[in-house]
Amino acid sequence: MEGSPILQGAIFPTFVRYAIPSILGLLAITTASIVDGIFVGRFVSSDALAAVNLMIPYLTLVFGLALMIAIGGAVRAGRSLGAGHHDQASGVFSRCMFSVVAMALLFLIPGLLFDGSVLTLLGAPEHLHETMRPYFRWLSVVLVLQLTSMVLYYFVRMDGQPGLATLALSVGAVANILLDALFIIHFELGLVGAAWATGLAQLLQLAVLTRYFRRPGRKLRFMLRPGQWSDMFKVAYNGVSEFINECSGGVVILVLNWLLVSRLGVDGIAAFTVVNYTIFLSLMIYYGIADAVHLLVSQNLGAGQAGRIRGFMSSAFLMVACVAVVLVSVLLAGGDWLIGLFLQGADSSVLEQSHDFIAAVWPLFLVNGLNVCLSIYLTAMHQPLPSLVVALSRSLVLPVGLLFAIATLFPQVSILVALPIAEWVTFALALGCYRAFSPERAMLRCQAMG
Repeated sequence: MEGSPILQGAIFPTFVRYAIPSILGLLAITTASIVDGIFVGRFVSSDALAAVNLMIPYLTLVFGLALMIAIGGAVRAGRSLGAGHHDQASGVFSRCMFSVVAMALLFLIPGLLFDGSVLTLLGAPEHLHETMRPYFRWLSVVLVLQLTSMVLYYFVRMDGQPGLATLALSVGAVANILLDALFIIHFELGLVGAAWATGLAQLLQLAVLTRYFRRPGRKLRFMLRPGQWSDMFKVAYNGVSEFINECSGGVVILVLNWLLVSRLGVDGIAAFTVVNYTIFLSLMIYYGIADAVHLLVSQNLGAGQAGRIRGFMSSAFLMVACVAVVLVSVLLAGGDWLIGLFLQGADSSVLEQSHDFIAAVWPLFLVNGLNVCLSIYLTAMHQPLPSLVVALSRSLVLPVGLLFAIATLFPQVSILVALPIAEWVTFALALGCYRAFSPERAMLRCQAMG
């Protein structure tokens, strides 16, 4: 890979080159998701919006499995490319593509044959089944395209094509918004129209990504007989922390919503909107930065360049710190504007509760980005167990445990303080793991394990 900027380019400009497109692509997805909810809520019905929200746990499971394959596979292939083993990397890529398509087809079974049972397990009341059933069936078909596109995106980025990958995400996001307007508003197709819009947008996104195979400089090729299927266990194990991150978020929100309703009623959920969207936005930015971390670190691990890995991690920490300062400043200095953006015309009690929530949660934003990057760093350095511990701590075990503990033992304290406490405790743990698995130490372990 002579002349590769990943292995030889100036560290900070190279990091920015890979981080910025990923951030913009994820922000495009975020915008599309928010607009999608607005279309369904405003132009279909509140029941339809509830139906979409009830599908989230199922979707996080499916996407979590796909992310585990995509990120675990991209890290493993990146290491092979860094070492100059292009055929080995192509084998990993091909096995991952076969695996995710097979998984998506497998998920067609509950979507088409056992939809009623699945909807009941998701907690959907009987009167919503008729609304959700056609949406669920079409979405199960769309997932085949969506998951294939997701895995291909990660490998295209890994092979030094972040611009093409981001273009594909942006095309998909814009198409999704426009097609939502066409099918939901103009043709009045309701939730089925939303599913069709997603499917066609994913088809366009996949078409853009397949341009990668026509680029002369690509290093990956699709192999019909990739062999070494036992390697998929290592791929899955290496990406398990991403699976935990994806799935546990839904669990935490479920618990938090239940506690807010029991304490404050529906107004508590409304008041939490500002904080919830801000956390969501921050995580999308940090995941974009983390995408660059796993790509750059994994290839430099394969090339044996510990110094460059340290440099890329310093670049990531600097970028995260800048984002954190902006977010905290907006929350503390522009809280009124932000609350008005989401809760214009709401009761004064809801507005006051929103201010209280911001005051309780803002310290979270000082470290949550660092935790995301440190977890991905450990994955990229082929340390899946420490990465899993960090991911579980910040996204499931500590927040859920602290939420219940505070609600039970300290009923007079806002339960939302559990979120920043969980992030800060995780940060101490993640920092300890980073020191224990520094680039030099982790590299020696990988070399010893072969």
